[in-house]
Amino acid sequence: MKKPSWSGKVIMRYILFQIPGLILFILILILIRRWVDLPAWYLWGFVALWLVKDAILFPFVWRAYDRDRLRELQSLVGTEGIVEERLAPLGYVQVRGELWKAELIEKETTVEKGQKVLVRGAHGLTLTVQPMQRESTRGRIEGVDRRSS
Repeated sequence: MKKPSWSGKVIMRYILFQIPGLILFILILILIRRWVDLPAWYLWGFVALWLVKDAILFPFVWRAYDRDRLRELQSLVGTEGIVEERLAPLGYVQVRGELWKAELIEKETTVEKGQKVLVRGAHGLTLTVQPMQRESTRGRIEGVDRRSS
């Protein structure tokens, strides 16, 4: 399986979304420095730690900043997946080798681990799925007799 990589646009989007939090953090540190006598290097040390934190978290969260990946979700509509964690109505499914959070269309039903589901849509990074129709050994599909059609 090909490991997805991030682009310059994703990195830039991540950095731009981190700037307001960093500015707020710096302002809070400046206010704290007014009341507590902290050396300036403490302030810059905390800012450096904040930046290191953002750099460490990036590989784990970059997918949320990738708009192309969000479009890719729509291409999953119509594909089938396998339930990895019981859907009642929320759980996880594996689609095209990736683990996705999923929610059942019919909230009152449950689907057990190992069963197949069909992707019907996406909301954010959560797939909307429905159970696949299972054919029994007597030629019936969920209560519909195939012999009569």
